[in-house]
Amino acid sequence: MVVFGLLHLSGDPIRLLAPLDTTAEELEVMRKAHGLDRPLPEQYWNFLTNALQGDFGKSIRNGLPALELALERLPATAVLTLTAYSIALIVAFPIGVLAAINMNTWIDRILMGFALLGQSMPVFWLGILLMLLFAVNLQILPATGRHDGWRSLILPGITLGMFNMARTARLLRSELLEVMGVDYIKTARGKGLSERVVIWRHALRNALIPMVTLLGLDLGALLAGSVITETIFAWPGIGRLAVDSIYARDFPVVQAVVCVVAVVYVAINLLVDILYVFLDPRIRLK
Repeated sequence: MVVFGLLHLSGDPIRLLAPLDTTAEELEVMRKAHGLDRPLPEQYWNFLTNALQGDFGKSIRNGLPALELALERLPATAVLTLTAYSIALIVAFPIGVLAAINMNTWIDRILMGFALLGQSMPVFWLGILLMLLFAVNLQILPATGRHDGWRSLILPGITLGMFNMARTARLLRSELLEVMGVDYIKTARGKGLSERVVIWRHALRNALIPMVTLLGLDLGALLAGSVITETIFAWPGIGRLAVDSIYARDFPVVQAVVCVVAVVYVAINLLVDILYVFLDPRIRLK
């Protein structure tokens, strides 16, 4: 409802679509063809009833089904999101663990300083810096597009995943430090288990339980928040489609994108709730 209202406050899409010499009568005919001549409550009711049946209307720009356009771009965004998520986790876990087992040492300070920098740097600024360094100066990675296979994923993947990597590393350190002081960790050490076994088999598994919700939310946030990254790197995903459609005031496509992202976000959170049962045997669905 909010998106629908904001879109209609942004202006008349027909004026952007029609040539400059279009008469007022011709503009009215075009508005009527797209149902934009009706009162706003009626337009919203028609959109809502049709959307519940999977019909989000047709794009004002090219006449193609809006939902089809959104779903076509979803795989590209999913690939970028999973790449960024994987990079974030692969980097965050060693940093978080190393910082925890070396608490208050120079290693801890350096790693947490790096994590703080990653949380503080804006996505658009990081993307431009990486592009200038690796694509323009060193010329070892492509700057934009999706034409070079896995190499095209490196820069946008790092850009999109940096914030989540930094936050996950800081949270993992905090959770590990809390877990390391409980009795069962002391018991494990008293049994003569190696520090590696204590950390990776006992402490880390229990530290992950409160992090699962955040990791699930991060995955959904990466999917929904890839707009800036996709725009910077000209990545043909659903985020870039949303930006282009907003500029063109293509209302049906924007509404379809928002609904698709919302459904995926809710589905991810549902999977996270189910995952709790496997991570913590004390949790059971009743």
